[in-house]
Amino acid sequence: MTEELNKLIYENENLIYYFVNKYKNQINKEDLYQVGVIGIINAYKNYKKENGVKFSTYAYTYIMGEIKKYIREDKTIKISKDFNSLRYKINNAKILLSQKLMREVTTQDLVTYLDIDEYTLNLVMNSNNSIKSLDNQVSNNTDSLCLYDVIPDKSKVNIDDLIALKTELEKLNNYDKKLINYRYFEDKTQSEVAQIFGISQVKVSRYEKKLLKTLKDNMSVRQ
Repeated sequence: MTEELNKLIYENENLIYYFVNKYKNQINKEDLYQVGVIGIINAYKNYKKENGVKFSTYAYTYIMGEIKKYIREDKTIKISKDFNSLRYKINNAKILLSQKLMREVTTQDLVTYLDIDEYTLNLVMNSNNSIKSLDNQVSNNTDSLCLYDVIPDKSKVNIDDLIALKTELEKLNNYDKKLINYRYFEDKTQSEVAQIFGISQVKVSRYEKKLLKTLKDNMSVRQ
């Protein structure tokens, strides 16, 4: 690193720690700091003094972007591990039971054999799209939310957390269920949902953000 870059990292440590402290309950602080430094380096590579913007102001977006990207990738891996483990057991059970019973395996067969409830079984078996979609952001602004963010303790995500989330989703009215289903399970864009409902994309964004906040509050109460 150049002396100038080292100086910029030192001068902007408070900015890095602003994000580190904001997300320290989700990810190791030292890891977050290193990611924040990457954000500073990327900002340094693209910064031009002639634009008349302070470096700290310019670097803010880069630091935030790198840290949020790191958190999204990390939590997606955690969710995937839980689902993949159970999905592996389900797939093995299908093979074993089909050979033993000499017929197509039913949901009830799997529920009994694996000693899990039907709700969990269906959730995992249909999880390919929803794991990806849980991380869809409502918007691109700083305070954007995604469906994953309604889970209170993201450092310990497991199948029970996701079942609890699904339970809260089941309590929604039909309109809200459709919106969440289109956005997070059918992976439609806000513009596509706006066309379906006959409203503007801005209204979809605002309503979705409000809906996710309500879900987050309800999930917090469950803890």
